[in-house]
Amino acid sequence: MTINDKLAKLGVELVPAPVAKGSYAPVIVVDSFVFVSGMLPLVGDVIPVTGIVGDTVTPQQAQAAARQCMVNMFSRLATDLGSLDTIAQWVKLTGFVASTPEFTAQPTVMNTASDLVVEIFGDQGRHARSAVGVSALPLGTPVEIEAILRLKV
Repeated sequence: MTINDKLAKLGVELVPAPVAKGSYAPVIVVDSFVFVSGMLPLVGDVIPVTGIVGDTVTPQQAQAAARQCMVNMFSRLATDLGSLDTIAQWVKLTGFVASTPEFTAQPTVMNTASDLVVEIFGDQGRHARSAVGVSALPLGTPVEIEAILRLKV
């Protein structure tokens, strides 16, 4: 079963790949490694929920944002790599969660992203991870996720 088959089975629809919102490359390939810049939970050109988790954003809204970040990442990778089937291993996800000092469930927010990767990629999706609380993120987004992957050679 291809990755696209697994996406379809889970009802995950790839969207047009988001474009960079600044002076950086969304994806860089070095040898067999892929470095993915921070993905935002854009739907079209809009971030549906903005703010700080633990204040104006609920944990559930942040989890939905983390999921959307990953859908956008899959779309960006499919565009840049030609196929998600070229991925040999998800090496690391780093998630940034804009949150109040009292909010300490950043890992719970990021579990949504990690679980989706593993559900689609199986053992190839198992990865190291950091979930970091920050005071603010670009464009007011509550979640931003970056990744390192390894390609099949």
